[in-house]
Amino acid sequence: MTIAAVFAVSFVFEDLKVPGDAAATANNIMTNELLFRSGIGSLIIVLICDAVVAWALYVFLKQVNKSLSLLAAWLRLVYATFIGIALLNFVIVLLLLSGADYLTVLETDQLHAQVFLFFNAFNDIWALGIIVFGIHLFVLGYLVFKSGYIPGILGILIIIAGFGYLTDSFANLFLSNYESYKAIIGLVFIVPQVGGELGLALWLLFRGGKQSK
Repeated sequence: MTIAAVFAVSFVFEDLKVPGDAAATANNIMTNELLFRSGIGSLIIVLICDAVVAWALYVFLKQVNKSLSLLAAWLRLVYATFIGIALLNFVIVLLLLSGADYLTVLETDQLHAQVFLFFNAFNDIWALGIIVFGIHLFVLGYLVFKSGYIPGILGILIIIAGFGYLTDSFANLFLSNYESYKAIIGLVFIVPQVGGELGLALWLLFRGGKQSK
């Protein structure tokens, strides 16, 4: 999931988008349509995996607190729904750039402006989804911390990571000049995000579910 998400967001969509230049962004997408579609496909993989992970974590953590484990699962499914809704914007982008006859009523500049609009809409909807994901991490981190069979430090790191996601998303939505210091916020929370999420993933992979002797 991490590999697919980083590939799609960082190496596809961010590279194809030219800030403030709708025409250049549209041309980049048309020139690299296969790459653009591969980014969409990667996020579809993330969406499906998130649904599976929501179920798996519920099964694994329901013995800690069944109600909170169910809440964490539902929050992750809601986050996956946001990914799906955000991806619809990229489907519309492909339709706008398809060269269909009915699009000839639009001037080229109008077409490019609409492409840019839907591209930005993806980012905003994704940011809303990340807010839900941050809340999910709060609940997940609490369950991990209280479990007794998962290292408590991972739960603490996951809770801090959730706070980091919330800080980033709310600042991105409500602060017009956030881009100027976004990198600083990212550096502050990179350790708990990587340590908590990746740490839990590795623990589940090598230790989770194994009975102690």
